[in-house]
Amino acid sequence: MDKNETKIKKKIRISGNRTLIGILCILLALFITFGVAPLINQFSDRKTDIVRLRRNVERGHLITEEDIEIARVSTYNIPENVIKDASVVTGKYAAADLFAGDILFAEKLADDKKGASDILMDLNGRTAISVAIGSFAEGLSDKLKNGDIVSVIVYDRDKYMSYVVPELQYVRVIATTTSDGHDKDESGVSGRSATVTLLATREQAELLAQYNSVTSLHFALVSRGDETAADEYLRMQDEYLHAKTTEVNDG
Repeated sequence: MDKNETKIKKKIRISGNRTLIGILCILLALFITFGVAPLINQFSDRKTDIVRLRRNVERGHLITEEDIEIARVSTYNIPENVIKDASVVTGKYAAADLFAGDILFAEKLADDKKGASDILMDLNGRTAISVAIGSFAEGLSDKLKNGDIVSVIVYDRDKYMSYVVPELQYVRVIATTTSDGHDKDESGVSGRSATVTLLATREQAELLAQYNSVTSLHFALVSRGDETAADEYLRMQDEYLHAKTTEVNDG
């Protein structure tokens, strides 16, 4: 076989391979165009109803039917926990400042309007006391929020030991406040929290003032967002305090 004949056969093989590749590319393109693309379009075209705000509302605002609207949107990229039923929203309070067009989640709503200022206006026989947050870690990495139930852990520098004070096992957070006096639950407030304000009995307030002066305080989150659980924790704390007072009086 001469060299010219060999070259011709090589060119035929290369041409045949290119033709095969071209055919495969065409078939792949057809598969994507008529197979995959319609499925993607069909998925992206699926619609669902969601609840979103029609106008701006401030934290603590009682949400009514006039504040919301039902919008039909694509299911693409819509979180599973978005609220779709208007009856779930009406009668709830805005947990933060919300804006027109916001889609709603349970985290943005509250069963009552009691922010920090609301609680301070109606202490209901208790006291409010602020203690210092000594470090980023002590303040739960700046994640404490109004309504949280926390346990106060005391670190005794002299004995090199830490413990939860029974009288401070369950305490409600009213607010965390920056060093320039702004509560962190206010819209737009930034900066690290310097203090945490707690709702306390007189006995608890005295202990907090004492420990804040001579030890380090850590705040361990016990409950958030569940008012039933929060009320139960506070009830157990009240029972302990009452039993202790009774024991002292009887003694």
